[in-house]
Amino acid sequence: MAGSLLRRVLDLVELLANHPRGLPLQTIAETLDIPKSGAHRLLAELAEHHYVVQDGETGRYLLTTKFATLGLKHLSRTGVVDIAQSVLDRLAGLSGELARLAVVDYPRLVWVAKAQGARTGLRYDGDMGTEARLSTTSTGIAWLASLSDEEGLSLVMRQGLGAPEECGPNAPRTVAALMALVNEARARGYAWVQDTNTPGAAAMAANIVHPQTGRAIGNLSVAGPSLRLGEAQRDAIAPELIAAAADLSSVGAFSEYLGALGGRAAVTPG
Repeated sequence: MAGSLLRRVLDLVELLANHPRGLPLQTIAETLDIPKSGAHRLLAELAEHHYVVQDGETGRYLLTTKFATLGLKHLSRTGVVDIAQSVLDRLAGLSGELARLAVVDYPRLVWVAKAQGARTGLRYDGDMGTEARLSTTSTGIAWLASLSDEEGLSLVMRQGLGAPEECGPNAPRTVAALMALVNEARARGYAWVQDTNTPGAAAMAANIVHPQTGRAIGNLSVAGPSLRLGEAQRDAIAPELIAAAADLSSVGAFSEYLGALGGRAAVTPG
């Protein structure tokens, strides 16, 4: 019973995290497939501890910043972002585009830090804390390239290839098309995509590898408008991107934490 209750609380938190403007009680209950009274009790408990608040005008329930604060506090204590930020800043400055750090939180890949190199004109930006779509982002394809085909495809199937309206016009629609991108990334040593995840955007990513296990524990990416981040710019940035990822791979404290977090397949606590 306790496990079921905890699962419902976690499902509720994840639901609200995906709706920053909040949701009405009825929608929450229907989405979670629980009675309205049960949803209200969970929300009241979370509100009592200041994790949830109800908008006085709309009646919608929203997460407070308490979860985000805990996450940021945790990352700051691990030193991951502090270690990576100087590398991100340098990569953003060299490329003139958005540089991002994603970490493996098995079976997810999540963006946790960034630096913006574009000062004028078109800028591509992205939300931190969001899960990368494995089949359409350079970040996801770089990670898949480090895994066996079997493991990688199982992770993709968990997430799905994505509906056409959710992706860019060049997004792979079949496993064969996806594997073509993955194999190209393996051959290059980094992933490269254009108009697959977001229309009008291109990106490239190189893995950060745990020095002992050899597993990818995250990756660095550079993303920008397709018109600006073309093949010539890609070829110029690639050596810097690969070198930056290698730098982070060699930092002991960085790789130790990320290796424990998700550098290998998750193990269920026993």
